[in-house]
Amino acid sequence: MTETSETEFKLISFVVPFLNEEDTVEALHKEIEAAMSPLETAFEIIFVDDGSTDDSSKKVQGLVDKDDRVTLIQFRRNFGKAAALAAGFDATKGDVVFTMDADLQDDPKEIPRFLEEVRNGTDLVSGWKRRRNDPIDKTLPSRVFNWITSRTFNIEIHDINCGFKAYHRDVLPHLNLYGELHRFTPALANGLGFVVREVEVEHRAREHGVSKYGWTRFIKGLLDLMTVMLLTRYGARPLHFFARLGLPLVALGVLFVGYLSVLWLLDMGPIGTRPLLQIGILFIVTGIQLLGIGLIAELVSASRLSGRDPYVIKNQAGERNA
Repeated sequence: MTETSETEFKLISFVVPFLNEEDTVEALHKEIEAAMSPLETAFEIIFVDDGSTDDSSKKVQGLVDKDDRVTLIQFRRNFGKAAALAAGFDATKGDVVFTMDADLQDDPKEIPRFLEEVRNGTDLVSGWKRRRNDPIDKTLPSRVFNWITSRTFNIEIHDINCGFKAYHRDVLPHLNLYGELHRFTPALANGLGFVVREVEVEHRAREHGVSKYGWTRFIKGLLDLMTVMLLTRYGARPLHFFARLGLPLVALGVLFVGYLSVLWLLDMGPIGTRPLLQIGILFIVTGIQLLGIGLIAELVSASRLSGRDPYVIKNQAGERNA
């Protein structure tokens, strides 16, 4: 992304997914409005109801009736936060798109700091809740998860779980969100070459509602971490990933079976009852299966990428006529 100025932000979009937050959606709307007023920049707020069973949608509908900058997207059932964000992204028109949780723990007064980072050339700005006002059963798994993610993807983000983020418009078309992948958007964007940075934000204690996260989210996150690693490192060459696992197994299996074959040729006793023979055969069969899976994944990847550029252009200068 090229360096931009504040006047180039013609519209700022906010995507707010929510689930049973009837006590907070109206207050969040007021806080965003108050934070944006001094900036004198047009904005829109996309509220996405992810299957609420309380009066959250009625509260937001009241905002829609009074404020034409507010949009409500209502799911028929709970599809998850990634789906809610994806729907919100599709509905936005802004040059910069913010994501915020609806529980009021994210403070909209931080918005100008995010915009300043985007102005300075950052494509994705992630919030960092250095001091969290949450119980330990929520903060501990989050810290462990953030540490693992940071080391796995070699990205300097302390709080990849933070829902308070700002995206330059250019990033959104390259984020295919499903499952729990919304938590990995900094890693996904970084893997595509976008500039990702973080800003420290104030984290407020939850006063309304109940947190939807815990240790089960941590376990799901570890599984999705492997998915993101495949997407970012081996998305266009999955055979390389499976070959890293399969070839060593085949090599060890051949070594074990070859060793036993030499013993058999030298008439040094029967080898059919030796556990090493079964282990060697198991390694060879498993390794070949992994290589086969890799080849199938290559075919799937080639079909998925057909007609789509497997790269992201940052800038293009000049024009040549054919």
